[in-house]
Amino acid sequence: MIENLSKKRMVFGISCLILLTIVVLIIESKWMKAGSRRQEFVIENNSTCWQRETYEVIKDCHPCTAFEIASKSQGVCVHTHNKEVLKCIGGEIVTRSCDRVAWLDERHYWSFQISLTIIGTLSAAVSFLRQKTLNRRTMLKIQRELGA
Repeated sequence: MIENLSKKRMVFGISCLILLTIVVLIIESKWMKAGSRRQEFVIENNSTCWQRETYEVIKDCHPCTAFEIASKSQGVCVHTHNKEVLKCIGGEIVTRSCDRVAWLDERHYWSFQISLTIIGTLSAAVSFLRQKTLNRRTMLKIQRELGA
């Protein structure tokens, strides 16, 4: 187990992990810059008034229904499965695709944080119980040696 490793090996292992993390971050940042794609949203009815004029978001980005995706009744739902409704200055109402749904991302973030908290708490409890068991075994071994 990990308690059998020497201090030098532990420091070496942690140093290797830190170095690997830094290399991965550098490679990831270079790929993100080189591969950053332009957001091209699909627009219903071929209207691009939101590109030429100022617009107001009537309904924020939200997921399309399963029916809209399956039936392809709205072309904007096919690509990203999300849509938002815009109203251009000229009065035209347009639906366009959007990448991210804010409340859905927030919900995923909090569920991730809660699961990490639960896993961390369980890990700490298991470590505590293991240490308690090892201490008890050591005490019993010492008592047996002193009693013999």
